Amino acid sequence: MRKQEGLMLGKRSPQRGMFEADHVYLDFVGRDSFYGFLATERGNLFRDEDFGPLYCPDNGRNSVPPSLLATALLLQAHDRASDDEAKARADFDMRWKVALGIRMDERPFAKSTLQLFRAQLILHDRIRAIFQRSLEYAQETGYLQGRKMKVVLDTTPILGRGAVKDTYNLLADGIKKLIWALAKNAAGTPPEVWARRQGLGRRYYGSSVKGEAEIDWSDEKARAEFLKSIVADADRLLETARQMLQQVPVASNQEKAILEAAQLLAQLLLQDVERPEDPGPRVPGGGDLRLKQGVARDRIVSVHDPEMRHGHKSASKRFEGHKAAVAVDPDSQLFTAVDMLSANAPDAEDALELVEASEANTGIQVEETIADCAYGDGTTREIFEQAGRSLVARVAHRPNQGQFTKEAFQIDLEAGTCACPAGKVTREMISASSHKDRNGRTIVGRAFQFEAVMCEGCSLRQACTRAGSGQGREVRIHPQEHLLQAARDLQASPEFHEYRKKRQAAEHRIGRLIQLGVRKSRYFGQTKTLCQVMLAATVANLTLTATKMKKMRSRTGVHDLASFLSSLLRQANEALLTTLRSRRHSPVQFPALFCPPRPAFRLSF
Repeated sequence: MRKQEGLMLGKRSPQRGMFEADHVYLDFVGRDSFYGFLATERGNLFRDEDFGPLYCPDNGRNSVPPSLLATALLLQAHDRASDDEAKARADFDMRWKVALGIRMDERPFAKSTLQLFRAQLILHDRIRAIFQRSLEYAQETGYLQGRKMKVVLDTTPILGRGAVKDTYNLLADGIKKLIWALAKNAAGTPPEVWARRQGLGRRYYGSSVKGEAEIDWSDEKARAEFLKSIVADADRLLETARQMLQQVPVASNQEKAILEAAQLLAQLLLQDVERPEDPGPRVPGGGDLRLKQGVARDRIVSVHDPEMRHGHKSASKRFEGHKAAVAVDPDSQLFTAVDMLSANAPDAEDALELVEASEANTGIQVEETIADCAYGDGTTREIFEQAGRSLVARVAHRPNQGQFTKEAFQIDLEAGTCACPAGKVTREMISASSHKDRNGRTIVGRAFQFEAVMCEGCSLRQACTRAGSGQGREVRIHPQEHLLQAARDLQASPEFHEYRKKRQAAEHRIGRLIQLGVRKSRYFGQTKTLCQVMLAATVANLTLTATKMKKMRSRTGVHDLASFLSSLLRQANEALLTTLRSRRHSPVQFPALFCPPRPAFRLSF
């Protein structure tokens, strides 16, 4: 007999039980705390039916209600708890039991159940639905209103989970990963046993391939010989992988695992090692192999998380990991969209996508986008102009090397003229060097050229140009010069100060994400890291909405201090009255407000 559809989806009863923790201990935990807020909004934030597509409709036993697991994920993000700790808190922490709405003696889920639910959310891209629910709740409560809004864009570094190692150990990790793939998926033997049979176990299964190498690291020849031996092992292993790929079924999981590990090792060799055909000085006896100088473009920095990259928050601050991109409504301070970028990607790479996602998540039209100078390049401005959108971003200042910058010249694009600070005007336009923008398009440069006779007798020549005798000053024209000119005019106006103030909203909200632990990723890969950041943004949105709508107490500020002092005074008054009532005919003894715990036993010697 076919089971009724939807039977496998565990559902919570809309009727609350008499012995559930939120019924008994809600006021004790705090109705105006985050845990009390989740308890009072149970049934409003998440519905079990919303997660129905994640479950089989007619096979298996009843699941843990997904609304309970979704609430547990929010609690985990709020308390910055690991999966083990989340399981323990759900079992023993009164605050979590109140928030989850379960009995005090109930253990609601296993750790694997929570992990599997999160994995299903990621695989089916349902984690965005939880984030969108925080915005829907803000609209339902009346906190997020209006038909139009502005958004502020910004990014923040996320330190990756994978270990970052030097080239020798990085190659060794790549070799170990391919050994594991070949042993498990082709040979069917333990990796270490298979590696010993291939003569690789002794070197690559120690604590560190570089630390256990008995060579003189100050000897360049010895280093080159050591590198040669590692590359030889990698090449031999790659050849073994090519042979084993012919023995496994096509398009199978075994083929996929071996190909992935082999491609990773090949990429590590390509990015860090120069082969004999590469030009450059050779080391005598080193087998014509050497480490590449500098950092390769899009270099893999960790075998454990191949999606990690080198990134720069500034010229002096480097990090390894990913980059979170956010969109914030400056009026409500709510996150409207979240995305994840490579650490080496430009901040403005998905700027337009964030704006479009903000509209999709809120149903509100974005009338203006505000950002810092990282979004102020000409290509990004052109993308927004072609999409019919307004972008307000500061144009980066040019370094002043003791001479007039381009901004000192009056450029009239419509008239085709350029006037220098001395008042001389030129109409001569020449071709300049070409380049490719970040979209891969070849841009042919143009420049205004001042004739040599204009510049040679000018009193401002030394402050204007370093051109030699017989040459005049060149002023290059940006391909999106008209957009940059409009941006500079706005930047110089008094109205720009208001945009600068609104842009700070994104920085403040990113600070809230850092409080919730997103500076370091808990997981490997961009997809799982995005899940972590989205859950943190959901918690940030819910706590902000609940605080503004007086459903939660404020987390910081004078209000918190006043509430604490008022609560302390109330407790002291109640303790004093209780003592006076119980000891009417005995001397009054004032109870201590803070007493150290008494030991459960006494030591005797």
